[in-house]
Amino acid sequence: MKLLVDQFLLHLKAQRNFSKNTVKAYQFDLGEFLQYAAASKAAGVKGLDRLLMRGYIAFISDRKVSRNTLLRKISAVRSFMTYLLETGQIESDPFDLITIPKKEKRLPRFLTEGEVGRLQDYNLPSEVDAREKDYYYSLRDYALFELMYSSGLRRSEAAGLNVGDLDMFSGFARVMGKGSKERLVPVNDKAMEALRAYLDTRPKPLAHGLPLFLNNRNGRLTGAGIALIFKRMARRARFARPMNPHSVRHSFATHMLDRGCDLKTVQEMLGHKNLQTTEIYTHVSLQRLKEVYDK
Repeated sequence: MKLLVDQFLLHLKAQRNFSKNTVKAYQFDLGEFLQYAAASKAAGVKGLDRLLMRGYIAFISDRKVSRNTLLRKISAVRSFMTYLLETGQIESDPFDLITIPKKEKRLPRFLTEGEVGRLQDYNLPSEVDAREKDYYYSLRDYALFELMYSSGLRRSEAAGLNVGDLDMFSGFARVMGKGSKERLVPVNDKAMEALRAYLDTRPKPLAHGLPLFLNNRNGRLTGAGIALIFKRMARRARFARPMNPHSVRHSFATHMLDRGCDLKTVQEMLGHKNLQTTEIYTHVSLQRLKEVYDK
C-alpha cells in the first residue's frame, strides 16, 4: 500500500492545481492513515472497505483536531481512494454512503479602517532614525504591510515575490497563488511608494530574480517570518487583540466591499477559485451594517 501512496503523491505533483504545501499535507495525512490501517490489520487494498473508513473518521475525530484539519485528513484519504478507483486498484468507493462532516463557516477576523490607520501611524519609518540599524527593517516591514493590505496577498504569496515581479510603472505585481496559479494584482500608490523607499536601501544592482523581502540573514523572508513581523507591528500599535497576515487579507476584502467594489473583482484579486469562498465577506459587511444600525 505504501507504494500506491507514493504513486498517488507523484500523480498529485504532476497536477498544476495542487500546491507543494497541499502535497506535503496529504503525504503526512496518508502516512497517518497507513499506520491506522496497519493497526486495524487491513490486508492491502482488499481491506479498504467502508468499515475501515468509518473507523478512521471516528479515530481522528476523537483526537479533537480542528474541523478544518479533520476535513483535510478525510479529503486526503478520499482523494487516494478516488485514485485507486480510477486506476482499477479497487472496485468500489469505500466512502459511499458515509456522511462527511461539513466545513465550519466562521466569519473571518479583520481590522477596522481606523485600526489599519493606527497600525500605519505607529509603524511609519521615521527619517530622524534613518541612521539607526533598525531603519532598514522598519522600511521593509512597512512596505510589506502596505503591499499585503493594498493587494490582499496571502503571506506565502508575499514571501514568494521576487524583485522582478513588481511593475513599478503600471502599479501591478505578478503573484504565484495556490495551485501554482499566476495572477496580476494591482498595487496602490501608497504601497508602491513604501516599496521604492525600501528598495532604495537594498544593495545594488537589484537583480530581477532576487527575493523582494529579505530576512536579517539576507535570505528570503518566510511566511513564519512575516507572521512575527505583523505580531510585532500590532504590539507596537498597542493592539489588544491579535493580528496576523490572514486578518490583513480579510481586512482588504472587507474594506473593498464596504467601499462598493463588486464581489467578482474581489474574487479575482484574492485569487479564489470559487465565488462561494469570497461570498463570506458579504456576510461580514452585512453584520457590520447591522451593528451600525443597532447603535
